[in-house]
Amino acid sequence: MEILEWTTQVRKGILKFCIMTIIKQQPRYGYEIVQLLQQSDTLAVTEGTLYPLLHRLVKEKFINSYWQESESGPPRKYYTLTETGQSFLAEMSVEWSKISNAISQLQDNTNTVN
Repeated sequence: MEILEWTTQVRKGILKFCIMTIIKQQPRYGYEIVQLLQQSDTLAVTEGTLYPLLHRLVKEKFINSYWQESESGPPRKYYTLTETGQSFLAEMSVEWSKISNAISQLQDNTNTVN
């Protein structure tokens, strides 16, 4: 059970980064974000997990939302990055690169020693 708990904590830590990365590409609505994340079993989330996080990101002023009519049903709420969100995402990207590079180096060094 320990690996499941660890994986859950890691996913929670990077979910904000992943969502903001998806929204940066183009305006997205909630269910579309869920579908994109579900393309990877590792990042898959439910709507019950996503919508509170989107609400927090709006509250933190990292994203904006707006309603748009849909050709195939009711109106959809779309999300876009704010300027603050774009800046924060750029900082997150730099930090993610540092973290992933450090982990890769650590793994490479450990594999070399063994």
